[in-house]
Amino acid sequence: MITDVKINEAEKRRFYESGAWGTDTIADVWQDRSTRFADRVYVQDDLGCSLTYREVDEGASRIAAWLTEQGVRNGDVVSFQVPKWAEFCMIYVACVKIGAVMHPVATAMNAADLEYIFNQVGTTAYICPTFSHKTDYELQFQKFRDRVPSLRALLLLDKVQPAHDENAATLSKILESVAPFTGPSPAHSDDVACILSTSGTTGKPKAALFTHNNLLYSERVFSSDLELGPDDTVWMPSPLNHATGFFHGLITPMLTGGRCVLQLRFKADEAVELINRENVSWSCGATPFVHDLLKYLEESDKAIPTLKYFLCGGAPVPGSLIEMANRHGFLLCELYGSTESCPHLRVPREKCLEWNGRFSGVPYPGIEVKAVDERRQEVAPGVQGEEASRGPHMFVGYLNDPERTDEALDDDGWFYSGDLCTIDEQGRVKINGRKKEIIIRGGENISAREVDDDVMGWDQIVDHATIGMPDERLGERICLFAVPADPNGEELCLHDLLEYMDGKGIAKRLWPERLEVIDKIPRTATGKVQRFVLAKEIKHRMGIED
Repeated sequence: MITDVKINEAEKRRFYESGAWGTDTIADVWQDRSTRFADRVYVQDDLGCSLTYREVDEGASRIAAWLTEQGVRNGDVVSFQVPKWAEFCMIYVACVKIGAVMHPVATAMNAADLEYIFNQVGTTAYICPTFSHKTDYELQFQKFRDRVPSLRALLLLDKVQPAHDENAATLSKILESVAPFTGPSPAHSDDVACILSTSGTTGKPKAALFTHNNLLYSERVFSSDLELGPDDTVWMPSPLNHATGFFHGLITPMLTGGRCVLQLRFKADEAVELINRENVSWSCGATPFVHDLLKYLEESDKAIPTLKYFLCGGAPVPGSLIEMANRHGFLLCELYGSTESCPHLRVPREKCLEWNGRFSGVPYPGIEVKAVDERRQEVAPGVQGEEASRGPHMFVGYLNDPERTDEALDDDGWFYSGDLCTIDEQGRVKINGRKKEIIIRGGENISAREVDDDVMGWDQIVDHATIGMPDERLGERICLFAVPADPNGEELCLHDLLEYMDGKGIAKRLWPERLEVIDKIPRTATGKVQRFVLAKEIKHRMGIED
């Protein structure tokens, strides 16, 4: 049982008194929804699997029984490395039925990654495919199984191919032969329900903890704000090991009795076909998804008339994309949050076109936001400071990492994001970039994200990211990594870029001083630029030891 959680007791009482928190667990809510909406489709993937609420419940009950037979108990961690398959829902529901802690992990993680993260969280059972997209997960498991002492059980999803080991526990065997679990969930609403690894823009991931109350509040205010109901269908292109894919893509429609359509590997043309075929009404994801979707719509004669909203997070949403989405009949609204505080700002639908990318949003009901200085004292409206948030949605610490927990989450329940922002007199928040994304050039602070925004629109490139490169005289200079629009064309020229920026009237202090060509900008699964990777790369290219 995970007990090292950090919850301010006064805030906890306030959340209960206001009704933000209650005694229901996710298992309780699932039981209600799976009964009320038993014959409605809950989830389907683009490999042909479609599951009703009843079918998910029946499969989950059998997996829950098998996990119990393997000795998994209330509070034990079950790690699952599952692609965007409908069966993911059976697994997460199985966990909440027996009070196990859900721990979804990225499908791209290799044996070394899994060994590290499973020992970090104390994984008891591991669930993965036999094979998926060039990876033999069953063989990969053999490489680290003896180096995770807490691990007691392996379940293989034999969706694509049978297991190598004919004696291995597989999903098909369990669904055919194991009697369903029928007992009540032993979990309490304040118990840890889920562990999510942070996105990893700065290196090794941290294990963020969420209770049942955290998740239920977060997704209730999210779905209520959009006025979602049983007839709404979400298209989900994001991975299911992140808050966007898991919480918004699966828990939100479960709360509303809605439906989720999963797309295993994102392709814009196939996404348009899927949206139209399934009458999708909303979606949520990182900027690259909607960018490619709109680019395809612009270049084709296709339309997606059923799509009403696309909620976009992970990076600032430029006004040009908002205008383009409006031309194609849907609202593109910015979200802002992090793994730990997901999400806590949104641009209201009625303000989306009016604000047009000028603000990152206002807080959801029940959530507080402020900007603070270096001493964590609140600054005046319009003054830039570090963005901090507090509320019933907030994570309750990093597992087995009290030092980093205390650094990010104070005793009063405020989470300090590391992002710079301004908040105006009306409470509108504008995120200006990360504190660690500040380039200190000759003593002047320059926002890497501001340079990114200024470069946007240069037609010779399709993606870019700014970092500070080491400089003996000034400390740092501005370096732009860019992906050419035509890889086989003429070499990108810094002079051409500076002419473009001069033509836009960009201040010279924001002009890049070095231009580096790269095949692909490294990003997390949620679209955030991994600037630490680029920082290492520029040192390598400059011949500087990291």
